[in-house]
Amino acid sequence: MDDILELPETEITPLRELDATVRVVGSKSYTNRFLAIAGLCREQTVLRNALHSQDTILLARALRAFGHVDVHRDPESATITVTPNGNPMRAPEAEIDMGNAGTPIRFLITMASLAQGRTVLTGNKRMRERPMGHLLEALVTLGVDARSLHENGSPPIEIRGPAPSGGSTRVDGTVSSQFTSSLLISAPVTEKGLRLQIVGDLVSRPYVDMTVAAMRETGVAVEREGSSAFVVEGGQGYRGGDVTVEPDASGMSYFLAAAALLGGRVTVPGIDGGSRQGDVGLVEAFVDMGCTSSGDVGGITLEGGPLSGIDIDMTNMPDVVPTLAVVAAYARGRTHITGIGNLRFKECDRIEAVSTELGKMGVTVDTTRDTMTVHGGSEPHGAVIDTYDDHRIAMAFAVAGLRTPGVVIREPGCVTKSFPNFWEVFQGLRGDG
Repeated sequence: MDDILELPETEITPLRELDATVRVVGSKSYTNRFLAIAGLCREQTVLRNALHSQDTILLARALRAFGHVDVHRDPESATITVTPNGNPMRAPEAEIDMGNAGTPIRFLITMASLAQGRTVLTGNKRMRERPMGHLLEALVTLGVDARSLHENGSPPIEIRGPAPSGGSTRVDGTVSSQFTSSLLISAPVTEKGLRLQIVGDLVSRPYVDMTVAAMRETGVAVEREGSSAFVVEGGQGYRGGDVTVEPDASGMSYFLAAAALLGGRVTVPGIDGGSRQGDVGLVEAFVDMGCTSSGDVGGITLEGGPLSGIDIDMTNMPDVVPTLAVVAAYARGRTHITGIGNLRFKECDRIEAVSTELGKMGVTVDTTRDTMTVHGGSEPHGAVIDTYDDHRIAMAFAVAGLRTPGVVIREPGCVTKSFPNFWEVFQGLRGDG
């Protein structure tokens, strides 16, 4: 399906029936976390079922640029091997361009404070608008020389290291959980460690839970003080070895949505409802809308049914908001989605993008700063969908095309950010690809 990635647009052919087992790629969130951890480990780490996507490739290249680890990617076997080479961690002479990879650049901002010299992290136009100020404030409190070169809290970011050896700081939790994860991942290799106080309500809390789980799996102790503070002792070493990445719950969402829209059945093996990925909560949301699900340690199965709108707080699963919103357009009644204000700071303003593109399909969507209300009840019609260089917009609206004729996805290649073989797996739903 590489030809689709090169096309300016692709039209989706509707599908009448669906009964499929779908194998999705490894978790982007876990691959990014384990890859960052491997970059700080003194032992070789082999990531299995690792995601090879735009984000993880950029992070792997960035780690290699600091000179202290060798990174070998093998997409065919879905492995990434990170091997310490004995060299010190030094800032690269050239800027590190992270494109629109939001999670990796935020992890690297803190990691760069451990390197000798001046590191500059930048990205594309959208990345240069994305907020980093709260993370920079937390680092400055720790004595790190970190600043936005344009003095607007966004990249390019300059970090001079090596920084002081840890301590206590506070970080605002209301914009991005990635700030918290960034600080936690680098903490154990500092001398003093870190005591981190979260200010305000922590958005996307499951992503921090994933960070803590990944750190513990690789041998580092992380303590919680109540619901808003973390303590990581310094001088700890991450443990290397083999790490298996579980399937991506966000990637799974599009195929479960296909079952919901077509009244069919989809099974995704290798993941269950006990996953720490917050996006598995979408399964329960679909059940509330009228689907049925079953699952055990072997996988998750969803069967579609008559759909009705729901009220739902998606604070803990923001990445699958576009998926749910598309399904809601086909449900009877309205679906009111709350807790999603941080979507305005993603690869695009996802609240605005979803509202605009559903509007093209004849669906009424009301929005506020942090809510979206999708009015279902009438069958959407086909439209040409702009994707805003946002993988999640492309994949969510592709699902609509399985039910509605005339859905055309512009710039389908943007899926490489998180799901490079999405179109191949998507075509496989037809049983002929």
